[in-house]
Amino acid sequence: MLGLGVPAAAAAPHDAPGTPGVDQVSSSRNLRQIANVPKQQGFESATSFGTDMAFQGDYAYVGNYDGFTVYDIRKPHEPRIASQVLCPGAQNDISVYGDLLFLSTDSSRSDDSCTSTAQPATQRESWEGIKVFDVSDPAAPRYVSAVETKCGSHTHTLLPDEASGTAYLYVSSYSPNPTLPDCAPPHDLISVVAVPLDAPEQAAVVAEPVLFPDGGNPGGTVHPSGIADRSATTGCHDITVYPAKDLAAGACMGDGVLLDISDPLTPRVIERVQDPNFAFWHSATFNEAGTKVVFTDELGGGGAATCLPTVSDEFGADAVYDITGTGDGRSLERRSYFKIPRDNTTTENCVAHNGSLIPVKGRDIMVQAWYQGGISVWDFTDSANPREIGFWERGPLSATELVLGGSWSAYYYNGHVYSSDIQKGLDVLALDDRATAPARKVRLERLNVQTQQESGDRGWGWGGWDRPRH
Repeated sequence: MLGLGVPAAAAAPHDAPGTPGVDQVSSSRNLRQIANVPKQQGFESATSFGTDMAFQGDYAYVGNYDGFTVYDIRKPHEPRIASQVLCPGAQNDISVYGDLLFLSTDSSRSDDSCTSTAQPATQRESWEGIKVFDVSDPAAPRYVSAVETKCGSHTHTLLPDEASGTAYLYVSSYSPNPTLPDCAPPHDLISVVAVPLDAPEQAAVVAEPVLFPDGGNPGGTVHPSGIADRSATTGCHDITVYPAKDLAAGACMGDGVLLDISDPLTPRVIERVQDPNFAFWHSATFNEAGTKVVFTDELGGGGAATCLPTVSDEFGADAVYDITGTGDGRSLERRSYFKIPRDNTTTENCVAHNGSLIPVKGRDIMVQAWYQGGISVWDFTDSANPREIGFWERGPLSATELVLGGSWSAYYYNGHVYSSDIQKGLDVLALDDRATAPARKVRLERLNVQTQQESGDRGWGWGGWDRPRH
């Protein structure tokens, strides 16, 4: 064991929002930190950003620009590091399924190994894509294979097909350039990687469906905030699938899309929307009923201070969309925006980022990361009137300059909120609220947030394909 949860910082016992100072903590009464595991040796650099998370059994798998960490979370108030893998390759977006862990590399590398070095993408032999690890022993992950994908893999989405014994990965990447041999325009597609669960060394790209044959949103105009331009669509940033509904929602830079994924290799766009208040469509979350989608706008790319009184509540926010109609006639109808009701300082990067549903039957409640804006718990059961019901945040990393930090992802898993903080490591929080209390009874075997499941579904069959084979 390499790490032990350290005592949490004391929170101010109040419900009124405040602006905490450097290294201070502010929170609502119903959300409190119970543990923190700082970044360890190898990941201690300020540029070793903590990134996304996945969960399986008693373990949390947390990405980092320099690799990933496996945490033993059997005791949430005392999480321990089971293993740490050095494998540079931003962002190292992560998912896990049975014995296998999948890792996204979106920085140009000299080769596909974990000892690679940075190399210009203008060189044809440079590598970016998906890496596959065997985590049947979480204390000793083993590198198995790699698959190169066009423009790398900024994020990926797991779509398991238990019947065929295959894990499909929808790989999202963007920003082509004519000078890049492996990422030339147009790039209006996603890559589909198939990983045979019994032979992961045979993982390969099996399809490259084009989602935007017309080129997508041309973008290019200045966003009303003045902080950024409206993004053109040159690929997708993130896709969330809901296998039980044969649906996916794509956040694709300048466009939000609803997809039919009844055939995993040929996802079809059945609805597409744009929003003049969105600068960059970043991520998507369905409600459990599959009747709504929350899209997020990452105004400023995650590196800007957008939670300020001078920035509109409709900018850098969530947008709640109802799904109306049936079949190919379904539409996305925007009902509202949601932004945290607290002002940050000019030295804090803050914008809507990664979150997950809290599984409460009959209610639509979400926990979400806002970088240095902290963690917000909010209810969008009434699509037109979302409201915050809890929050937790640290003060800025610096009072004089903007240092990139804060919660990259905040997810609810088996009774607790887990947060991957860019600079501070893993945080664990206890949520004690009447509205979310029923979620404590829900126990999942696995959570990959971009692969949504109904609260009664404890892991899609958790059968032969999922049991350790070693």
